[in-house]
Amino acid sequence: MARKNLIGISSSDETPTSPADVRPIAGFVPPKARSAPIGGITRTLGNITQKFERAQDIEKQLAEGKLIVELDPVLVDGSFISDRLGMDPAELGTLVDQIREHGQQVPILVRPHPAIDGRYQVAYGHRRLAAVRQLGLRVKAVIRELSDDQLVVSQGQENNARTDLSYIERALFASRLEDRSFERDVIMAALNVDKAALSKMISVVRQIPIELIEAIGAAPQIGRRRWMELAEKLASTHVELKRILGSLSADNSSDQRFQDAFDALTPAMPIKETPRSKPWEPADGSVSVTVRATSKKAVVTYEAKDGPSFATYIAQRLDDLYEAFRKSERTSTGV
Repeated sequence: MARKNLIGISSSDETPTSPADVRPIAGFVPPKARSAPIGGITRTLGNITQKFERAQDIEKQLAEGKLIVELDPVLVDGSFISDRLGMDPAELGTLVDQIREHGQQVPILVRPHPAIDGRYQVAYGHRRLAAVRQLGLRVKAVIRELSDDQLVVSQGQENNARTDLSYIERALFASRLEDRSFERDVIMAALNVDKAALSKMISVVRQIPIELIEAIGAAPQIGRRRWMELAEKLASTHVELKRILGSLSADNSSDQRFQDAFDALTPAMPIKETPRSKPWEPADGSVSVTVRATSKKAVVTYEAKDGPSFATYIAQRLDDLYEAFRKSERTSTGV
């Protein structure tokens, strides 16, 4: 399908350019030169030439990003570098409602696909594109000829301006750019960070398994310090990744999943046993005996008027009492 049938053009006041100056619209073939056309044929060919030059003019403006056009979302692919750990369904639903009520107010930025003629690739506006797709509408877009470097810088700076990427998403974006051999100057420009901050971002991602990052998710409330602490815990403990992943629940928020992973790496504190108390008193209340016992220790307290003397009496008969205790043990166990 020719691209001129897939996009809606707003307006243009640019002067035409020669066909050699710009990329032709996909599907439009310029007329072949003919020798000495006459009469109606001359007028027909003249009209075709004018239409072709007009199409060339429109195409040039699209390439320069001077027009807002409407594209079929089916023809628009995502960026070659992902900068998100999924889309929040609630946030996407809110955006869908806004566009349904007010229309798409801000166009997305795309470039002609570098490998597939007739298709486009998003620089920024992935959520708007997803919302428009749900509504079955055409997406408003600015088309611009962008190099890979220009695309990722535009993508990163738009997200920085909107502050809608979490720390780990930005760090993962930086790591993916470096994996694709982008220069660090380009990555710093895309994320608007200095060299030290970029190094920390990439270091965090290198220390935490990607399976764990993806299982946790964006965790918008978790900043650099907490992610670095998680990386340090992973390096200093030997908890299996499978066990950590098993502690995470899809029903929890991504912030809670981060905390669950952090807790799975924290050694459990020994549970302090609650002492068991067993008070005893004779009918006249002249003595009170309290036993506080754990699995390894027991403390017997003698109180009231006869407490001290009763304690002395028992202490003097410990040999007999212990022998009686051993006999009772043998009787109960049959040994």
